[in-house]
Amino acid sequence: MKEPADFEAALAGLRAGDKAALDAVLPALYTELHRIAEACLSGERPDHTLQPTALVHEAYLRLLGQYQVDWSCRPQILGLAARMMRRILVNHAEARNAQKRGGFRIPLDDQLELMESGQLDVQSLDLALNRLEAIDERQARIVELRFFSGLSVEDTATAMELSTATIKREWRTARLWLVRELDSARP
Repeated sequence: MKEPADFEAALAGLRAGDKAALDAVLPALYTELHRIAEACLSGERPDHTLQPTALVHEAYLRLLGQYQVDWSCRPQILGLAARMMRRILVNHAEARNAQKRGGFRIPLDDQLELMESGQLDVQSLDLALNRLEAIDERQARIVELRFFSGLSVEDTATAMELSTATIKREWRTARLWLVRELDSARP
């Protein structure tokens, strides 16, 4: 299964009660996670130590270890994967910075446009998201779903059980807040 549509088809079978569909969901999930990881790391230097496959493997293993996952709900699965990828990227950046001075940067999806340079320091983003979460947990969750999982506005609305209008409004507000926070955190 190579396309998100295949992932959706496998999830539909699982929702319909097909026990064998889980066998189709897991490879489709892996493919979807790999697509997300490639997007997250696409702007990195070619010799970067964390490759998309390693990021996917780590997130995939962590997902399989979860007990309370509704495997038939794509937005929930990808939302959980987003949180895991965020933690993996932050942990990698912290480990790298402990060994060598300098930041670990990941490409920022063009549609997000959080920073003009198109690059974002994952540690700074993590710290800013933690501050945002203390102020507005819902906005922080929206950023996590949109940025780390690459969910559409519609999928984010489904995952959070909110209207698309609410997601759009909260997304705009969170982006503006993050831009201000990240700009003020720069040396």
